[in-house]
Amino acid sequence: MLFLVPTPIGNLEDITLRAISVLQSVSLILAEDTRNSGKLLKHFNIETRMMSFHSHNEHHKLEKVIDHLKSGDDIALISDAGTPGISDPGYLLVRAAIQNDIALTCLPGPTAVIPAIVMSGIPCDKFFFEGFLPHKKGKQSRIDFLLSLNTPFVLYESPHRVIKTLHKILERSGEDRNACVVREISKLHEEPIRGSISEIISNLEDRQSIKGEIVIIIGGGTSK
Repeated sequence: MLFLVPTPIGNLEDITLRAISVLQSVSLILAEDTRNSGKLLKHFNIETRMMSFHSHNEHHKLEKVIDHLKSGDDIALISDAGTPGISDPGYLLVRAAIQNDIALTCLPGPTAVIPAIVMSGIPCDKFFFEGFLPHKKGKQSRIDFLLSLNTPFVLYESPHRVIKTLHKILERSGEDRNACVVREISKLHEEPIRGSISEIISNLEDRQSIKGEIVIIIGGGTSK
């Protein structure tokens, strides 16, 4: 069986008891970065063998992993942080497992999008999750599409691009929408920065540096 196991995005104690149990019991753990995941496994005294499985080698290793699963091995897939398949490797393996009639399950657990939008103060009964925008080609047209939805949308962004992205959204929106930028979710310096897009830009531009993983939430039109 294939287990997709979410891992903490910040505080290591966010891992579930079930996730620990699965990681201890499977034959093999596929890790996006074995050095990074090794710290997590060591913290919880998990000695299961690991193999690297990331965006640069998943096509090459896919057939080998499927063969292991067909032979009866239980395998867990983890990413560096959060839920596999959400802006991380996972989809190709899930698709191949389904095509080969291999049982699979995804454990519930950490992901940045849900805590970010809940603590934003922006209505979250409906929202659109975009993940990372294209770095260059297609970025502007994608922002136009998101703004046309007139519902809140959520982006992942790097610290060194967040101000530029917010400026681009403000330029294209035609209004200074309510927004929130959340950084370092579940970590010691977790911080939600709330206000209009222009207020958040001003806040960030006053800082000498911006660090940590970034989630951007943009409200959906006037007063949302």
